[in-house]
Amino acid sequence: MTEYGVWTIILALGYTFALITAGQIAKRRVTKKDSYFVGNRNFNKWIVAFCITGLFSGSTFISILELSYLTGISAIWYGVAEMVQIFIIALLIIRSFRKKMLVTVSGLIGDTYGRTAKGLSGAITAFAFPMWSVATAIAFASAFHVFTGISLSLSVAFTAILLFIYLQAGGMWSIAFTQTMNMFAFGLMIVIGVVAFFINPGISGLAALNMERPEMFNFGSVGLQVIVVWFGTFLVNVILAQAAFQMALSSRSPEEGQKGLVMAGFMAIPFIVGGVIFGISAATVVPNASTGLIAIPQYLMEVLPAPLVGLFFLGVWGCALGWGGPCQFSGATSLGRDVGSAINPNARGDQLIKYTKISLLLLTGLMIAFGLLRTEQSAWWNVFAWTIRNSATFAPVVAALFWPVVTKRAVVASLFTGFTSGLLWYYLGGWHPQEFYLNIHPVWIGSSINIVTITLVTLANRRTSLRLRKTDRFGYLGLIGGVIFTLVNILYFEQAYNSGLFGLFMFVAVLSYFIAAIRFVRLDERGAIVAEEQEYIASNS
Repeated sequence: MTEYGVWTIILALGYTFALITAGQIAKRRVTKKDSYFVGNRNFNKWIVAFCITGLFSGSTFISILELSYLTGISAIWYGVAEMVQIFIIALLIIRSFRKKMLVTVSGLIGDTYGRTAKGLSGAITAFAFPMWSVATAIAFASAFHVFTGISLSLSVAFTAILLFIYLQAGGMWSIAFTQTMNMFAFGLMIVIGVVAFFINPGISGLAALNMERPEMFNFGSVGLQVIVVWFGTFLVNVILAQAAFQMALSSRSPEEGQKGLVMAGFMAIPFIVGGVIFGISAATVVPNASTGLIAIPQYLMEVLPAPLVGLFFLGVWGCALGWGGPCQFSGATSLGRDVGSAINPNARGDQLIKYTKISLLLLTGLMIAFGLLRTEQSAWWNVFAWTIRNSATFAPVVAALFWPVVTKRAVVASLFTGFTSGLLWYYLGGWHPQEFYLNIHPVWIGSSINIVTITLVTLANRRTSLRLRKTDRFGYLGLIGGVIFTLVNILYFEQAYNSGLFGLFMFVAVLSYFIAAIRFVRLDERGAIVAEEQEYIASNS
């Protein structure tokens, strides 16, 4: 084991002990049934800001480190997409969700469409969250592997077990304590990374790299389709960002949550810029590493003493925990609280907490299994998880918020078809991060099928109890938008297909028609009563 490994282990173990202690302190704040899940809804704007920064910016920093090593400054668009998502959630979403006292997205679906929908959406959501957790765990595991020789898989397992230990104690309060502690580790990490950059390669080194590999300084080098997928995925995720909602909605008021989110959006900037600079620096000094996340520790070993390298990766460890902790906890909340209450509708609050703690153990095992399957391409795990979760839950959440016409059968069908179609499309594309089956990203397939299923099944179920509203401005705009994007795909098929935009245009067209259906198709109240009775009988027969 190298000196770098010794420092990394000492600092990681010391920080681990501090986190476990914080978890025990947080346990004292669990005073009533909602304390474990939403922290008594007593967070101020700073706690919300720290929680959201640790969640999104920590994950984004790790993804950008990897992406910028491989593709250069074009990785910055991943971070810009993340910032756009945070600001939209802050300005348009958080107030209404706070008033609804939302805990989970799967809970919203279940409260609106019944136990089957709650159980299925909760299970799908829980399945996705360990993928996000393992995405950041891979970064620290890569450094651990380089410094100590311990395998990547074992390092991921260590991270997963740590998350399990400290989340067991205080739930959402554990996350609040941890994210606040992480901010200090993040600050040290950024400062040390800047020092490393000026030592080697410095500005002159980047200028030399620009002469040798000009594509590294091309804002579009990662590919238009990938950039569009980043923005599209984050935008779709705006109403599905369950872990972010769970933390922001733990605020004292909607205003506190909103302020915290806006602050977190600006706090993301050092992570984005730093990730790009450090990744490109590693590409300059260590150009032939096996993966981007392996290159970062190799680069730092060449320019910094062991204690500083250890402190840098303590920040990376904080990033892994800052993203993985909320993800594991939110996934366990869906599995324990939502699936548990769907199976046992009479469960008490303490029973739901027990189910959630058991779910944390199950998701820990799942996270380790994912780490064994693929211990590279951190950004791929993030996008893959968003694809299968968003493909299942997007249309049901929109329906729960805006379209009371939708039936329980339609929601269950759309959850199943959206999830399976997104998963199948990834399989057909060989699970590749940048090359997709028929040049269409799986997220567009899954999300489109999700919308089409919920619409067609609803119209079939409600055919005797619907009426059309003749005039609606937004309805006509949706209809016109759908026609325009359909025609673009037909008339410019070759250009759209070759550029990778066909799937996006298809999804936008389907979404536009969905908006038109939401605005135009309404319930005929007289027939709706009969339809509800028939659906109730069918669901309980």
